[in-house]
Amino acid sequence: MDRLEFITETAGERLDKAVADASQGELTRSFTVKLIEDGSCTVNGIAVPKNYKLRAGDNVCVQIPEPAVTEILPENIPLDIVYEDSDLLVVNKPKGMVVHPAHGHYSGTLVNALMYHCKSSLSGINGELRPGIVHRIDMDTSGLLIVAKSDAAHKGLAEQIKIHSFRREYEAVVCGCVKEGGTVNAPIGRSRIDRKKMCVTGENSREAVTHYEVLKNYSNYTHLRLKLETGRTHQIRVHMAYTGHPVAGDAVYGNGKPASLNGQCLHAKFIGFEHPITGKWLEFESGLPEYFRSFLRGLK
Repeated sequence: MDRLEFITETAGERLDKAVADASQGELTRSFTVKLIEDGSCTVNGIAVPKNYKLRAGDNVCVQIPEPAVTEILPENIPLDIVYEDSDLLVVNKPKGMVVHPAHGHYSGTLVNALMYHCKSSLSGINGELRPGIVHRIDMDTSGLLIVAKSDAAHKGLAEQIKIHSFRREYEAVVCGCVKEGGTVNAPIGRSRIDRKKMCVTGENSREAVTHYEVLKNYSNYTHLRLKLETGRTHQIRVHMAYTGHPVAGDAVYGNGKPASLNGQCLHAKFIGFEHPITGKWLEFESGLPEYFRSFLRGLK
Protein backbone atom coordinates (compact mmCIF):
# COMPACT_ATOMS: atom_id res chain seq x y z
CA MET A 1 0.00 0.00 0.00
CA ASP A 2 1.32 3.43 -0.95
CA ARG A 3 1.05 6.44 1.28
CA LEU A 4 0.52 10.15 0.63
CA GLU A 5 1.20 12.48 3.53
CA PHE A 6 1.54 16.25 3.63
CA ILE A 7 1.13 19.23 5.93
CA THR A 8 -1.10 22.06 4.71
CA GLU A 9 0.41 25.52 4.45
CA THR A 10 -2.81 27.52 4.05
CA ALA A 11 -6.33 27.35 5.43
CA GLY A 12 -9.76 27.01 3.82
CA GLU A 13 -9.22 24.42 1.09
CA ARG A 14 -11.53 21.41 0.83
CA LEU A 15 -9.95 18.10 1.78
CA ASP A 16 -10.82 16.29 -1.47
CA LYS A 17 -9.37 19.06 -3.63
CA ALA A 18 -6.22 19.35 -1.52
CA VAL A 19 -5.52 15.62 -1.73
CA ALA A 20 -6.15 15.46 -5.48
CA ASP A 21 -3.85 18.45 -6.04
CA ALA A 22 -1.15 17.02 -3.79
CA SER A 23 -1.12 13.79 -5.79
CA GLN A 24 0.08 15.72 -8.87
CA GLY A 25 -2.36 14.02 -11.21
CA GLU A 26 -1.94 10.51 -9.80
CA LEU A 27 -5.36 10.59 -8.11
CA THR A 28 -8.51 11.89 -9.75
CA ARG A 29 -10.97 13.93 -7.71
CA SER A 30 -13.53 11.12 -7.84
CA PHE A 31 -11.04 8.49 -6.68
CA THR A 32 -9.91 10.84 -3.91
CA VAL A 33 -13.52 11.14 -2.71
CA LYS A 34 -13.82 7.35 -2.67
CA LEU A 35 -10.68 7.04 -0.52
CA ILE A 36 -12.03 9.63 1.92
CA GLU A 37 -15.42 7.94 2.12
CA ASP A 38 -13.72 4.56 2.68
CA GLY A 39 -11.85 5.98 5.68
CA SER A 40 -8.45 5.79 3.97
CA CYS A 41 -7.79 9.48 4.54
CA THR A 42 -7.27 11.17 7.90
CA VAL A 43 -6.56 14.70 9.08
CA ASN A 44 -4.48 14.79 12.25
CA GLY A 45 -5.26 11.11 12.70
CA ILE A 46 -9.06 11.53 12.42
CA ALA A 47 -11.34 10.57 9.51
CA VAL A 48 -13.26 13.60 8.28
CA PRO A 49 -15.70 14.22 5.40
CA LYS A 50 -14.59 15.18 1.89
CA ASN A 51 -15.75 18.79 2.29
CA TYR A 52 -13.77 19.34 5.49
CA LYS A 53 -12.04 22.73 5.35
CA LEU A 54 -8.37 22.32 6.14
CA ARG A 55 -6.44 24.54 8.53
CA ALA A 56 -2.82 25.61 8.18
CA GLY A 57 -0.59 22.97 9.74
CA ASP A 58 -3.05 20.08 9.37
CA ASN A 59 -1.39 16.71 8.80
CA VAL A 60 -3.15 14.87 5.98
CA CYS A 61 -2.44 11.18 5.52
CA VAL A 62 -3.88 9.02 2.73
CA GLN A 63 -3.43 5.26 2.50
CA ILE A 64 -3.54 4.37 -1.20
CA PRO A 65 -4.16 0.72 -2.08
CA GLU A 66 -2.02 -0.95 -4.71
CA PRO A 67 -3.58 -0.71 -8.19
CA ALA A 68 -5.79 -3.68 -8.84
CA VAL A 69 -4.46 -5.92 -11.58
CA THR A 70 -6.72 -5.00 -14.42
CA GLU A 71 -6.69 -5.43 -18.15
CA ILE A 72 -5.26 -2.37 -19.85
CA LEU A 73 -7.16 -1.99 -23.07
CA PRO A 74 -5.75 -0.72 -26.36
CA GLU A 75 -7.28 2.60 -27.41
CA ASN A 76 -7.18 4.23 -30.82
CA ILE A 77 -5.64 7.48 -29.63
CA PRO A 78 -3.59 9.45 -32.20
CA LEU A 79 0.16 9.42 -31.55
CA ASP A 80 2.78 11.85 -32.81
CA ILE A 81 5.52 9.34 -33.63
CA VAL A 82 8.78 10.94 -34.74
CA TYR A 83 10.72 7.67 -35.19
CA GLU A 84 9.97 3.96 -35.17
CA ASP A 85 11.70 0.70 -35.96
CA SER A 86 11.32 -2.91 -34.81
CA ASP A 87 13.00 -2.23 -31.46
CA LEU A 88 11.82 1.17 -30.29
CA LEU A 89 9.89 4.28 -31.08
CA VAL A 90 10.14 7.94 -30.10
CA VAL A 91 6.87 9.72 -29.44
CA ASN A 92 6.07 13.40 -28.94
CA LYS A 93 3.74 13.34 -25.92
CA PRO A 94 1.17 16.14 -25.63
CA LYS A 95 0.70 18.14 -22.46
CA GLY A 96 -2.03 16.65 -20.26
CA MET A 97 -1.53 13.00 -21.27
CA VAL A 98 -0.65 10.56 -18.48
CA VAL A 99 2.18 8.20 -19.47
CA HIS A 100 0.98 4.98 -17.85
CA PRO A 101 -2.16 3.78 -16.01
CA ALA A 102 -2.45 4.63 -12.33
CA HIS A 103 -5.22 5.28 -9.82
CA GLY A 104 -8.03 7.06 -11.62
CA HIS A 105 -6.22 6.93 -14.97
CA TYR A 106 -6.88 3.56 -16.52
CA SER A 107 -7.75 4.92 -19.94
CA GLY A 108 -6.57 7.69 -22.21
CA THR A 109 -2.93 7.14 -21.27
CA LEU A 110 0.08 6.87 -23.55
CA VAL A 111 0.24 3.15 -22.75
CA ASN A 112 -3.36 2.65 -23.95
CA ALA A 113 -2.42 4.35 -27.22
CA LEU A 114 0.81 2.36 -27.57
CA MET A 115 -0.98 -0.94 -27.04
CA TYR A 116 -3.28 -0.12 -29.96
CA HIS A 117 -0.44 1.03 -32.20
CA CYS A 118 2.15 -1.64 -31.33
CA LYS A 119 -0.20 -4.54 -30.61
CA SER A 120 1.89 -7.10 -28.68
CA SER A 121 5.24 -5.54 -29.60
CA LEU A 122 6.12 -3.78 -26.35
CA SER A 123 8.75 -4.58 -23.75
CA GLY A 124 7.32 -6.36 -20.72
CA ILE A 125 10.12 -5.54 -18.28
CA ASN A 126 8.19 -2.88 -16.38
CA GLY A 127 5.11 -5.04 -15.90
CA GLU A 128 1.50 -5.00 -17.03
CA LEU A 129 0.80 -1.36 -16.20
CA ARG A 130 3.90 0.06 -17.90
CA PRO A 131 4.65 -2.00 -21.03
CA GLY A 132 7.41 -0.39 -23.09
CA ILE A 133 7.96 2.49 -20.67
CA VAL A 134 11.68 3.04 -20.09
CA HIS A 135 11.47 6.58 -18.71
CA ARG A 136 8.64 9.04 -18.21
CA ILE A 137 7.78 12.70 -18.20
CA ASP A 138 5.10 14.36 -16.10
CA MET A 139 1.50 14.55 -17.24
CA ASP A 140 1.74 18.33 -17.72
CA THR A 141 5.15 18.21 -19.42
CA SER A 142 5.10 17.85 -23.19
CA GLY A 143 7.75 16.43 -25.48
CA LEU A 144 9.90 13.49 -26.49
CA LEU A 145 9.76 10.07 -24.88
CA ILE A 146 11.41 6.78 -25.90
CA VAL A 147 9.41 3.54 -25.84
CA ALA A 148 10.98 0.07 -25.97
CA LYS A 149 9.35 -2.54 -28.22
CA SER A 150 11.61 -5.40 -27.13
CA ASP A 151 13.15 -6.47 -23.83
CA ALA A 152 16.65 -6.25 -25.35
CA ALA A 153 16.05 -2.65 -26.37
CA HIS A 154 14.60 -1.86 -22.95
CA LYS A 155 17.68 -3.21 -21.15
CA GLY A 156 20.04 -1.29 -23.42
CA LEU A 157 18.15 1.98 -22.99
CA ALA A 158 17.90 1.51 -19.23
CA GLU A 159 21.67 1.05 -19.02
CA GLN A 160 22.24 4.32 -20.90
CA ILE A 161 19.92 6.10 -18.47
CA LYS A 162 21.83 4.56 -15.57
CA ILE A 163 25.22 5.82 -16.77
CA HIS A 164 23.80 9.19 -17.89
CA SER A 165 24.83 8.83 -21.54
CA PHE A 166 21.45 10.08 -22.77
CA ARG A 167 21.36 13.68 -24.01
CA ARG A 168 18.17 15.36 -22.83
CA GLU A 169 17.36 19.01 -23.34
CA TYR A 170 14.27 20.91 -22.29
CA GLU A 171 12.90 24.39 -22.73
CA ALA A 172 10.97 26.12 -19.98
CA VAL A 173 9.60 29.47 -18.98
CA VAL A 174 10.45 30.25 -15.37
CA CYS A 175 9.27 32.98 -13.04
CA GLY A 176 11.40 36.07 -12.53
CA CYS A 177 14.49 37.38 -14.29
CA VAL A 178 17.38 34.94 -14.65
CA LYS A 179 20.33 37.14 -15.61
CA GLU A 180 22.72 34.47 -16.83
CA GLY A 181 23.06 30.74 -17.29
CA GLY A 182 24.54 28.37 -14.77
CA THR A 183 24.44 24.94 -13.17
CA VAL A 184 22.42 23.61 -10.25
CA ASN A 185 24.30 20.79 -8.53
CA ALA A 186 22.05 19.87 -5.61
CA PRO A 187 20.95 16.38 -4.48
CA ILE A 188 17.27 15.51 -4.74
CA GLY A 189 15.30 13.20 -2.46
CA ARG A 190 11.75 12.67 -1.34
CA SER A 191 10.24 15.27 0.96
CA ARG A 192 9.74 14.14 4.56
CA ILE A 193 6.66 16.34 4.86
CA ASP A 194 4.94 15.38 1.59
CA ARG A 195 5.96 11.98 0.25
CA LYS A 196 4.61 12.80 -3.21
CA LYS A 197 6.98 15.74 -3.55
CA MET A 198 10.70 15.84 -4.17
CA CYS A 199 13.08 18.41 -2.71
CA VAL A 200 16.72 19.41 -2.47
CA THR A 201 17.99 17.55 0.58
CA GLY A 202 21.04 15.78 1.92
CA GLU A 203 18.94 12.97 3.42
CA ASN A 204 18.32 9.82 1.40
CA SER A 205 19.00 11.76 -1.79
CA ARG A 206 20.79 11.23 -5.08
CA GLU A 207 23.09 13.46 -7.08
CA ALA A 208 21.23 15.80 -9.44
CA VAL A 209 22.81 18.21 -11.92
CA THR A 210 20.95 20.62 -14.21
CA HIS A 211 22.63 23.04 -16.62
CA TYR A 212 20.67 26.01 -17.94
CA GLU A 213 21.13 28.93 -20.31
CA VAL A 214 19.05 32.03 -20.88
CA LEU A 215 17.28 32.26 -24.25
CA LYS A 216 15.33 35.44 -23.58
CA ASN A 217 14.30 37.68 -20.71
CA TYR A 218 10.82 39.13 -20.31
CA SER A 219 9.51 41.53 -17.68
CA ASN A 220 8.50 38.85 -15.16
CA TYR A 221 9.67 35.62 -16.80
CA THR A 222 12.70 34.02 -18.44
CA HIS A 223 12.82 31.55 -21.33
CA LEU A 224 15.47 28.89 -20.59
CA ARG A 225 17.11 25.95 -22.29
CA LEU A 226 18.03 23.21 -19.78
CA LYS A 227 20.29 20.19 -20.10
CA LEU A 228 20.00 17.26 -17.72
CA GLU A 229 23.18 15.56 -16.56
CA THR A 230 21.10 13.29 -14.33
CA GLY A 231 17.44 12.31 -14.50
CA ARG A 232 15.79 12.53 -11.11
CA THR A 233 12.03 12.73 -10.57
CA HIS A 234 10.81 16.31 -11.14
CA GLN A 235 14.45 17.40 -11.42
CA ILE A 236 13.99 20.58 -13.46
CA ARG A 237 10.94 21.66 -11.48
CA VAL A 238 12.68 21.08 -8.13
CA HIS A 239 15.96 22.70 -9.17
CA MET A 240 14.34 25.77 -10.67
CA ALA A 241 12.19 26.26 -7.56
CA TYR A 242 15.35 25.85 -5.48
CA THR A 243 16.98 28.76 -7.35
CA GLY A 244 13.93 30.94 -6.66
CA HIS A 245 12.72 30.72 -10.26
CA PRO A 246 10.02 28.00 -10.38
CA VAL A 247 8.68 26.86 -13.73
CA ALA A 248 5.76 29.05 -14.78
CA GLY A 249 2.43 27.39 -14.02
CA ASP A 250 3.88 24.79 -11.65
CA ALA A 251 1.23 24.40 -8.96
CA VAL A 252 3.36 21.98 -6.91
CA TYR A 253 6.76 23.64 -6.70
CA GLY A 254 5.80 27.20 -7.61
CA ASN A 255 2.92 29.60 -7.18
CA GLY A 256 0.83 27.92 -9.86
CA LYS A 257 0.31 31.12 -11.83
CA PRO A 258 -0.68 32.01 -14.46
CA ALA A 259 -3.70 29.74 -14.42
CA SER A 260 -4.04 30.03 -18.22
CA LEU A 261 -1.16 27.57 -18.60
CA ASN A 262 -3.08 24.75 -16.86
CA GLY A 263 0.16 23.18 -15.67
CA GLN A 264 3.85 23.93 -15.99
CA CYS A 265 5.45 25.47 -19.09
CA LEU A 266 8.02 22.73 -19.67
CA HIS A 267 8.83 20.89 -22.90
CA ALA A 268 11.19 17.95 -23.54
CA LYS A 269 12.62 19.36 -26.76
CA PHE A 270 15.63 17.21 -27.63
CA ILE A 271 16.81 13.68 -27.01
CA GLY A 272 19.92 11.88 -28.20
CA PHE A 273 20.95 8.28 -27.50
CA GLU A 274 22.70 5.25 -28.91
CA HIS A 275 20.38 2.75 -30.52
CA PRO A 276 20.47 -0.19 -28.07
CA ILE A 277 20.61 -2.80 -30.85
CA THR A 278 22.43 -1.21 -33.81
CA GLY A 279 24.73 1.08 -31.83
CA LYS A 280 23.90 4.02 -34.12
CA TRP A 281 23.64 7.44 -32.48
CA LEU A 282 20.14 8.94 -32.89
CA GLU A 283 18.98 12.50 -32.24
CA PHE A 284 15.48 13.95 -32.33
CA GLU A 285 14.07 17.41 -31.73
CA SER A 286 10.51 18.56 -31.15
CA GLY A 287 9.26 22.04 -31.94
CA LEU A 288 7.64 24.04 -29.17
CA PRO A 289 3.92 23.18 -28.88
CA GLU A 290 1.19 25.79 -29.28
CA TYR A 291 0.52 26.26 -25.53
CA PHE A 292 4.20 27.16 -25.05
CA ARG A 293 4.38 29.50 -28.07
CA SER A 294 1.09 31.14 -27.10
CA PHE A 295 2.40 31.86 -23.61
CA LEU A 296 5.59 33.38 -25.03
CA ARG A 297 3.56 35.60 -27.38
CA GLY A 298 1.67 37.01 -24.40
CA LEU A 299 4.83 38.04 -22.52
CA LYS A 300 6.32 41.51 -22.68
